Amino acid sequence: MATTGELFKPDAMEEKGERARMASFIGAMAIADLVKSTLGPKGMDKILQSTGRGHSVTVTNDGATILKSLHVDNPAAKVLVDISKVQDDEVGDGTTSVVVLAGELLREAEKLVALKIHPMTIIAGYRMAAEAARSALEAAVRDNKDDLERFRSDLVNIAMTTLSSKILSQDKVHFSNLAVDAVLRLKGSSNLESIQIIKKCGGALKDSFLDEGFILDKKIGVGQPKRIENAKILVANTAMDTDKVKIYGARVRVDGMTKVAEIEAAEKNKMKNKVEKIIGHGINCFVNRQLIYNFPEELFADAGVMAIEHADFDGIERLALVTGGEITSTFNDPENVKLGHCKLIEEIMIGEDRLIHFSGVALGQACTIVLRGARSVSPHLSYVHYHLEFWNIYYCSGSPTME
Repeated sequence: MATTGELFKPDAMEEKGERARMASFIGAMAIADLVKSTLGPKGMDKILQSTGRGHSVTVTNDGATILKSLHVDNPAAKVLVDISKVQDDEVGDGTTSVVVLAGELLREAEKLVALKIHPMTIIAGYRMAAEAARSALEAAVRDNKDDLERFRSDLVNIAMTTLSSKILSQDKVHFSNLAVDAVLRLKGSSNLESIQIIKKCGGALKDSFLDEGFILDKKIGVGQPKRIENAKILVANTAMDTDKVKIYGARVRVDGMTKVAEIEAAEKNKMKNKVEKIIGHGINCFVNRQLIYNFPEELFADAGVMAIEHADFDGIERLALVTGGEITSTFNDPENVKLGHCKLIEEIMIGEDRLIHFSGVALGQACTIVLRGARSVSPHLSYVHYHLEFWNIYYCSGSPTME
């Protein structure tokens, strides 16, 4: 039993002063050295094997992915891991560079501490050096925002730089132009939600393309129109499956099968009234977050309305944004429901899959990047998404200077 004065277990180790400082230096530099070999166009991949069940193996050269996979107990090393995470969240690129730079600063600081220079003096010197470096960069910067051709060339060069050390480096020119074209369509807006990114297995990386409008990875209902011009779209999040009797945690007693038929008829009549209210909004396209069962689908088909079911929540939120509509759950007051509009809705083929294409949407700058690849699991393609935000920050700032 521990005495009142004991705070730690008998086998606890305690480090103070120089030993504690040295342990922090060593831990941080070890983390920096770990990811240093992955940096740059010639950077090598790391093979990561999990210690959990299955022992899954990951091959990557992304600094953030490597550092997230580490179990670190050194305080200074944890700070470097957190730096990488913040860099990834805020910018989307430079996760390895920021760790390597911090590691080298600590390596030099260790030499200065060994010369008996106080840590606060070293920090003050680093801050002065940071201001001098910022001033030198601002003095050397060139602003080409008034020359659209040169400005686009600057954006493409930045994009190629961010892709140089990734798996996409072989096709970095193609993906750089693709991402820059998408960002330039925003015309200075910082709303990246208008850029949809979908992945479709099949083809080569160079088969990836930028398409005007919005592409929804869903299918049109059976017997419904495959092409609609001047579409009026109602985007909804409502249950469309009450044509079947569903009673949870209750028991129903009836005198005979005719009573069951009456209950089913009442449910179908309820659903029919709901569909009539939806059609009463004057729409020709209905997109629902939830499933649309057979009976309401038949009613929509009979009315000549295109019905799209089970669109994921992110999908319908973006669709509502680009078409100028709002997500609706009740349909008793058509005047307060905001419909979406687009010039054309049609079914298209990408590879072997059928998708729905919305063109001429209300939000003119909306577009979709379709990423192709030989494998269905292709995490490196998601770098295009992260770097879109990086390039958009550069573009919207109106100046090549970066924080």
